[in-house]
Amino acid sequence: MSTVSLASQAPDTDPGAPPCRPIRFVHRGQVQEVAGLPPTTTVLQWLREHARCSGTKEGCAEGDCGACTVVVGALDAQGVLQRHTVNACIQLLPMLDGKALFTVEDVTAQGVAQGVALHPCQQALVDCHGSQCGFCTPGFVMSLWQVYERHATPLPRIELAEALAGNLCRCTGYRPILDAGERMHDAPRQTLDTAPTVALLQGLAAQPPLHHAGPSQHFHAPRTLAELAALRLALPEATLLAGATDIGLWVTKQFRPLGDIVHLGRVAELQAITRTSDGSPDGTLLIGAGASLEAAWQALSMAMPELRELWKRFASPPVRHAGTLGGNLANGSPIGDSAPVLLALDARLLLRRGARLRELPLSAFYLGHMRNALEAGEFLQAIRVPLPAPAPREVLRAYKVSKRRDSDIATLCAGLWLRLEGETITAARLGWGGMAATACRAPQAEAALVGQPWNEATLRRAQAALALDFHPIDDLRASAAYRRQAAAGLLERFWLETRAQQPLPPEQVQVWPARPSAAPGGPP
Repeated sequence: MSTVSLASQAPDTDPGAPPCRPIRFVHRGQVQEVAGLPPTTTVLQWLREHARCSGTKEGCAEGDCGACTVVVGALDAQGVLQRHTVNACIQLLPMLDGKALFTVEDVTAQGVAQGVALHPCQQALVDCHGSQCGFCTPGFVMSLWQVYERHATPLPRIELAEALAGNLCRCTGYRPILDAGERMHDAPRQTLDTAPTVALLQGLAAQPPLHHAGPSQHFHAPRTLAELAALRLALPEATLLAGATDIGLWVTKQFRPLGDIVHLGRVAELQAITRTSDGSPDGTLLIGAGASLEAAWQALSMAMPELRELWKRFASPPVRHAGTLGGNLANGSPIGDSAPVLLALDARLLLRRGARLRELPLSAFYLGHMRNALEAGEFLQAIRVPLPAPAPREVLRAYKVSKRRDSDIATLCAGLWLRLEGETITAARLGWGGMAATACRAPQAEAALVGQPWNEATLRRAQAALALDFHPIDDLRASAAYRRQAAAGLLERFWLETRAQQPLPPEQVQVWPARPSAAPGGPP
């Protein structure tokens, strides 16, 4: 195993601390060893300032524009290399430990190794005039390369657009870039030989858990739930880090000191998603808090196709690949896209402190703006989601209003669920984000629905009650008046789509054509 060391590390002088070791990961065909850098060093900083790989660019430094897109690979439980796009600007370097990092330099080298100056995805961008100044082009290259590696034939154009949703700079317009994503498959195939990378990662798999010492803080990456629970009890004030899609901005935008960091990304039990038959007529999804947003929302959408539209509009592929469902809930954004839907589904949280496990309804978890019911030393282990019975007995919809369709923060998000006996509503749960200091339900609107026929008169009463449930604020995304009007409009759309008589079909209420149901192993 060839190794490149790019920094030296002072010895850890705390005799009670776990033994520290360098961060080790695969890049440019070799194992890189990095020590002595602050744990909050981003992958982008390391690439540009230490590895001198300047192809990856910094645009927004908040995981939004996509100029910094890279691909990270890791071995799954079967030893197969799985690769996903992520934003290098908000990924912390120790999170790469035991993984492989692919950048635009690797893509260029892959083309050269095949006897051509450019890889097919790069050449297609040139041929289709998909670049102007070129600053954002490396990010597009990496997103296209990931599609190219996963799919031997062109994706449907709308799925290709979804795969590129995290790359926002479109100075050439959308068409040339999508054209390039189709044309790149015309050239002879040049997929990467992953065997050398797999061999290096197998070697790294034998290394002990990472305990990395920076100049003034430690980074811990336990690998089992028991190790995590013990470490959390010992370090109740440490920052819990999952995908860094939120905490990364604390570093790059707010310059907040994080103190010691406990990383959840190496605990395999936290990433499990299972379907059980307990407690719900149609079963229950148990989603580990460390499951990626992509994996969690794919599982939810497979069980409930009504959620697929929101899944594809939730942030962007690089953010969904890195971020976790547990982190999205625990960080408690009042406009997070997950909480309103899970409130409508009556989700429950499994909270662990040491060996103790308690269960709490999501509706009782938020105590105020960015405050929750976690005790000192406690962490979110899993989310239990009861699955609704099929329509017409139970109906579910999820809606998002935002300024951009893709990769945008919600102005308003809603998860709406009803149980019907005939045409009478016997239960209702309406989850809302963007309407209050936390994501929450609308008790007065729900009360106006229960026991009533699902007709226009009941809808109007519920809309009037909804105005009493919330007193939203004015901010940069929308005025309070707009939010109230939009929320009432979403409730009306819900009725139009699910009413007993002449419900509107999807093509009459969607701007974009209806997508086919997602399938396992489908496009990222």
